[in-house]
Amino acid sequence: MTSGIDGPIGMFDSGFGGLTVARAVIDLLPGEDLVYIGDTGRYPFGDKPLDEVRRYARELAWSLVHDFGAKALVVACNTAAAALPVHELESELAADGLDIPVIGVIDPGSQALVRATRSGSVGVIGTIGTINSGAYDLAVARAAYGATIDLTSAACPGFVEFVERGRTSGPEVTLLAERLLAPIREAKVDALLLGCTHYPFLARVISEVLGDNVMLVSSADETAFALRDLLEAGGRRRDRTEGGTARFLSSGDVMWFENLGRRLLGPELCGAEVWSGGSPGPEN
Repeated sequence: MTSGIDGPIGMFDSGFGGLTVARAVIDLLPGEDLVYIGDTGRYPFGDKPLDEVRRYARELAWSLVHDFGAKALVVACNTAAAALPVHELESELAADGLDIPVIGVIDPGSQALVRATRSGSVGVIGTIGTINSGAYDLAVARAAYGATIDLTSAACPGFVEFVERGRTSGPEVTLLAERLLAPIREAKVDALLLGCTHYPFLARVISEVLGDNVMLVSSADETAFALRDLLEAGGRRRDRTEGGTARFLSSGDVMWFENLGRRLLGPELCGAEVWSGGSPGPEN
């Protein structure tokens, strides 16, 4: 098991959505190695009880650390980050004697949303689990530093399933978007955070429904920048500027994961492997 500066960045998601974050990390940190687990055997996380998602997230995180020697973890799933906040996961790892920094997608995305708004009226869309958790209400409030921000939230069940079937456009997707985004449109927001890593794949449809006056904010790039800063601050960033490798694993149908994942991410996703589970981590 490799660790320290030469260890890989560990990343997990319920399936394909986190590939938007993986793409950003590969582009920004081409010298780093990456291990990504897509838990397609148990997706989607968004409609499951948070306690169940919390258990899955812990298992995925501990596997990346113990089985793959991850030097840093990226929770590339909004629902998982809401169920198991990154500071709690980091504390659990520290209690086991592991100095592993953890970053999620919620805070970087919220900070970008607050920077993007001109009117102070913003929106966030996500899975049922993420929206009901209230994680974005807290994160946006933290990012606002006391400024007045009017946040409208909307759950978008069905979006993830369309993406995971490789359907990111068409009449059915547009019809669903028009119905689910109605509260966002009525609130007249000027910036919308795509609070699920699957949603950037639907950005064109979402933009068509809301109009050009609404800026869409994705947490993928912001998370990659935050990861870079975290690695540099902790002396964990590799010196090389190229040559990093990317390894992808799936708990479900590996061929489906590889074929659809390559279309969404790019040629780096090849030779996907089976992930059969790992340590459940400490009892909570």
